[in-house]
Amino acid sequence: MEAVAVCRRATEDDIEILADLIAGYAEKGIMLPRSRETLKRQIDTFVVAEVGDDVVGCGSLTRLGADLVEIRSLGISEGYKGMGIGSKLVDQLIIEAKEQHIPKIMALTYEVHFFEKNGFTVVNKEIFPEKVWTDCVNCPKQHACDEIAVLKMLN
Repeated sequence: MEAVAVCRRATEDDIEILADLIAGYAEKGIMLPRSRETLKRQIDTFVVAEVGDDVVGCGSLTRLGADLVEIRSLGISEGYKGMGIGSKLVDQLIIEAKEQHIPKIMALTYEVHFFEKNGFTVVNKEIFPEKVWTDCVNCPKQHACDEIAVLKMLN
């Protein structure tokens, strides 16, 4: 069943709900935590999904190089998963990448099937030195990373 979700760019009014949503995933070890200060600094990189007046999902786009962006902090509130909201967020992030004329979009994920369903292909994460040297170097899982890299080429 699909929920009627509307995606929009995040605003500073969304910071608290974003912080709570991301913290829930971070506590499970499946998403890197983001402080409220970081969210405030990076709010222009986030999109949110709303059902009615409730923000029920988020995702962000981080530039890793001239031709590459990464989907980060993609999450859906409990009770709203499996309704197509994640795919709508990915579609919105793809639109954002295209508007920035960036030809490649990647993610590190545990949800490979979800990304494959959205047109991504599994790739070797070592093809992204931009990611490895900017973020992975500080990650507690850097020597035992179990996330899968996925990539989509944009037209």
